[in-house]
Amino acid sequence: MRSEAELALLLPHQEAATGKSQREPAAPWRRWKYPLVSGTTVTLFVLVWQFSGSLNWVDPLLLPPPSEILRTALELLASGYRQTPLWEHFLTSTARALVAFVAAIVSGVPLGLAMGLSPTLGAALNPFVQFLRPLPKIALIPLVIVWFGIGEGAKFFLIFISSFLSIVVGAAAAVLGVSQARRRAAQTLGANRRQLFMYVVLPNALPELFTSVRLSIGIGWTSLIAAEMVAASSGLGWMVINAGSYLRTDVVLLGIVLLGLTGYFFDWLLVRLQSRFAPWAGMDS
Repeated sequence: MRSEAELALLLPHQEAATGKSQREPAAPWRRWKYPLVSGTTVTLFVLVWQFSGSLNWVDPLLLPPPSEILRTALELLASGYRQTPLWEHFLTSTARALVAFVAAIVSGVPLGLAMGLSPTLGAALNPFVQFLRPLPKIALIPLVIVWFGIGEGAKFFLIFISSFLSIVVGAAAAVLGVSQARRRAAQTLGANRRQLFMYVVLPNALPELFTSVRLSIGIGWTSLIAAEMVAASSGLGWMVINAGSYLRTDVVLLGIVLLGLTGYFFDWLLVRLQSRFAPWAGMDS
């Protein structure tokens, strides 16, 4: 039986075992090149959007300019929307999503890894997962109301199931994508099943696993609108739906901006976690 230090050499990169990165530090201008490009394009887009409303290129009722959305945001921060403060709408939606995301990751990742490691378990569960995953979650609303009522349980379930199923599929695919050559090399070194998982399967699957979680969180976040259609009285999704029925396009766009920025923050956070726990992602093995 070889030592675990020898098995660690099978990690995607040596720095995964030693804790030292072999990446050379980038030049300062390269570090800021792409953020500057992104910032410039966003700024130009906002300016064109503002001018399109200010110069009446587009009817402000159809597409309010950013200045109008900012003014609406300040008004809602001061007086709220439908007797509910704007920050409460934001926190309600974020709390609902975060609880569902955590539950989906905690349960979906182990199940997906198990399905990838066990062909028998994968064959048994895959038909159900693949049947439920593409179903429009709005179609589940009547059934969910019967099961969970109109309380928070129904909203939690809709967001949870949207994320959970995609995480399971992504985690199983990440395991199946691990190189067979690495597995055989570890077995040649005498690795047992635990060592094979810890030193070969998990490190090699981790980058793809993070990508699957990022995509699944995005899918779950888009399900927030469907979840808040179930007898809600607060939340960003409910605010967008309610404002649309009164042609308050400024409130609708404000809700969309807040939803987009929050989703962007979730994705940014996952990218940072990936760079911390899977720094070898994108490197050649």
